[in-house]
Amino acid sequence: MTKTRYSIGILFSTTGSYGTVGRTMLNGALMACRAVNEDAASGVVLDPVIADPQSQLVAYAPQAEAMLDRGIRHVVGCYTSSSRKDVIPLFEKRDAILWYPTHYEGFESSTNVVYTGTAPNHHMAPMVDHLVSNYGRRAFCVGSNYIWGWESNRVLREDLTQRGGKVLSERYLAVGDTDFSAIIEAIFETSPDFVFNALIGQSSYAFFRQFRAACVARGIDQKTRFPVASCNLSEPELHEIGPEAVDGHISSSVYFASIDTPRNRAFVERYNAMFPDGPAVSAEAESAYLAVLFLALGLAKAGTEEARAVLSATRGQSVEAPQGRVTIDAETMHSYLTPRIGRSRPDCHFDILAEAACPVRPAPYLVRAAPPIETVSRRPQLRVI
Repeated sequence: MTKTRYSIGILFSTTGSYGTVGRTMLNGALMACRAVNEDAASGVVLDPVIADPQSQLVAYAPQAEAMLDRGIRHVVGCYTSSSRKDVIPLFEKRDAILWYPTHYEGFESSTNVVYTGTAPNHHMAPMVDHLVSNYGRRAFCVGSNYIWGWESNRVLREDLTQRGGKVLSERYLAVGDTDFSAIIEAIFETSPDFVFNALIGQSSYAFFRQFRAACVARGIDQKTRFPVASCNLSEPELHEIGPEAVDGHISSSVYFASIDTPRNRAFVERYNAMFPDGPAVSAEAESAYLAVLFLALGLAKAGTEEARAVLSATRGQSVEAPQGRVTIDAETMHSYLTPRIGRSRPDCHFDILAEAACPVRPAPYLVRAAPPIETVSRRPQLRVI
């Protein structure tokens, strides 16, 4: 079978304050490129062109534009919402496609973006259900001072308020800042039922370490008295937190490396064999992996890299992914994904506490209700909207 060769962009920050997540995303994308290129039936060969914005927002647009200038029509990339929003106007102006493989806060629609990461109904709604059911209705929110932090906390606040709950305080630090002494004192003063964490990168890792140490110094079991919940905490970040503070944290995601299925076990084995030096496989790695697979499917079906043709060819496509079946929603170009709740362990993995019975249609604007979700494997039921 004759294959058509295409160059694609890979735009992740593999250095800087959130470089650990960026490296696992790059690994996932490269793993998918190899799988596509080695598959005799794929119909395409992908040549990745890699750029590293070094966790600097100002670097994303110039590097994306450089890729477009050299004729690349499709770029898999971006982690932060700020970087995504910074480059989208370029893709819309040049009629190219950004394949965005990251959990995000929703409330966005672009005809030049395919979203393989979670929409807010995949992570925020299940998380609030779990927290209210198990810990209480009084939250303290801390986040990085940009779109992800602001919007994640807003969605949590609105959902929690509808349930008779309350956000006691919201505090923000610049991306990369690591001094949490004042925020930790405020947590003790307000005495919430749980802490919602929308920090990223080194800021998040420092918060976990400092908060655990402050609780230990006061004789407090942080895991039970002040549980910390996140929608962006994954396995490689547990390694970054370190053994003194890694366990007992709640994460809402669609993928954990501990998913016990033959398909996922094989995926993790291939990942570890290809990247023995890490970082560990993660939800971000799986999402980047899926973005490249869907791009390859679209290119093969369209027979061209022209943006409109590839988008049309990608609508409604499905793959059997490590997390389960994933489908691109033809209406929103977001993904059907399977929500899960996990709790971190000392070995830097997650125990899966709850999961949906089937993939859930994305609702990026939180306006679509879904039917009740069945209990799976005796795990608690998840409500997903």
